[in-house]
Amino acid sequence: MKALYKIIPSAFLAGALFFVSCDKQREAVAPSTSALSQDGKAAQTLSAPILSFVSVTGSSITLSVCGGSELGAPAGFSVQWMLKSEFDATGWPASSDVVESSSFCKASFSGVPGASGYNIKGMACAYVTIGDVMFDQVGASSPCEDVALKCSKEYVFRAFAHNVPQGAAKSNWSIDAVGITANCSEVGTCTYTQGFWKTHGPVPKGNNAYVWPASVKADGLSLGGTPYDALRLLTLFNTKPAGNGFISLAHQLIAAKLNVANGADASSVAANIAAADALIAKAVNGYLAPGATSELTTLLDNYNSGKPGAGPGHCPDKSFADNGSN
Repeated sequence: MKALYKIIPSAFLAGALFFVSCDKQREAVAPSTSALSQDGKAAQTLSAPILSFVSVTGSSITLSVCGGSELGAPAGFSVQWMLKSEFDATGWPASSDVVESSSFCKASFSGVPGASGYNIKGMACAYVTIGDVMFDQVGASSPCEDVALKCSKEYVFRAFAHNVPQGAAKSNWSIDAVGITANCSEVGTCTYTQGFWKTHGPVPKGNNAYVWPASVKADGLSLGGTPYDALRLLTLFNTKPAGNGFISLAHQLIAAKLNVANGADASSVAANIAAADALIAKAVNGYLAPGATSELTTLLDNYNSGKPGAGPGHCPDKSFADNGSN
C-alpha cells in the first residue's frame, strides 16, 4: 500500500493541519521520460501532483493541488477519493470505470486555458473543494457532483495530472493523502447541503424520499421577493451556474432557507440570507456577476456545509431516519 499522509483538524474543529514535507513528495514524484515521441525525442511524463489540505467542513474538504515539477499540470488534473475505512479494506478500485466501493468517486478538473483555473503552471497550485459544491465549480466534472462528504469521517485522496495533447504524458498517481471532515452536529438543529436538498426534493433521486419541510412543500420560498414553488426551486437547483453568480447564490440561499425551515438555528445566517435576498432582487434578466455574489455564496455555503463556527454544523448521516422527519 502507498504511504499515506494526513490532515487532522484538532478535535475535528480547531482546524490545525499537519502535512508531510513537500520536498519529500517531490522527491517521490520526480519528472521522468518515457517512450520516444514521433520526432524521435524522449517524450516527457508529467510529475505527480502534490496534495495538501486547505480547510474542511462537515460535508466537504478543500484541497490544494500543486504541480510536482516545473512541468506543472497544464491540461488539468483528476482526483479520486473514498472513505478510509473502505480503502483499508479494499484499496483503490482496479478500474475507475467500475465502482467497487460505495464511497469511491472521482472528478476531472479541466485545464482549458481561459475556461478554468485548473491548468497549473509549474509548481503553482489550484484549489478544489470535494463535495456537492463541485456542481457549481466551472470546469469540474464528476458523477457524484451533488453528493456531499459525510461528517466526522476520514477520506483518502489521490490525483494525477492529465496528459497534454501533442505533448507530455499524464503523470503517475500522487501520494495518497488522508483528510477528516468536521464533526457532525446535533440531530434536529443541524444543516444539510444543496446536494441533499436537491436530491430529496419534489423529484427525488434514486431511492431518496421527498423530505422538504411541509411549509415549503405547500407554499414554496421567496428569493429576492419573488415567490418560487417547490418545482421551480428544484429547477433552479438543477441549473448549472455557467458563470452566472445569480444561480450559484440561489443554490446556497435555497438550501439555507430550507435548513432554517427544517429547524436549524438561524442566528448565524439571518443577516446573510437578508443580504442575499437583497442582491438577488437586483438581478437583471436572471443574471448577476460572479464577483458580486461570491462572498455571500461562500458565507451561505459555510453555513449549509457545516463549517466549524459558521452555523450549527452538518447533520449526521441518515439523521432524517433517526429523528423520524421523513
